[in-house]
Amino acid sequence: MKSLEDLKKLRESAKRKIDMRQGEADYRIVVGMATCGIAAGARPVLNALLEELDKNHYPAVVTQTGCIGMCTLEPIVEVFDKQGEKTTYVLVNPEKAREIIHSHVGKGEVLQKYTIAATGK
Repeated sequence: MKSLEDLKKLRESAKRKIDMRQGEADYRIVVGMATCGIAAGARPVLNALLEELDKNHYPAVVTQTGCIGMCTLEPIVEVFDKQGEKTTYVLVNPEKAREIIHSHVGKGEVLQKYTIAATGK
């Protein structure tokens, strides 16, 4: 750091990252991070979600959970809106995660093709 302004920028960046994990927002995003989810690639999905939210300043909080109970469909991402309605996205990869953020959180449009309903299960 070279100046007080650099310190302020660093502080704001850190605050935005904390708010994405704990703050109040229009959406709550939950990523299944049990052993099965991690083995299927949930960590890169989680990172992609956080990066897109930070880059675009979308109103969402990201949290982790354990087993969601559908190991064959991991990585799983659940998106809850302010009314508590849940959309479950399955077989998510980082590219799909970015698309989900832009469509669902950014525009309010559910990507049906990635939901559990689209799998027929």
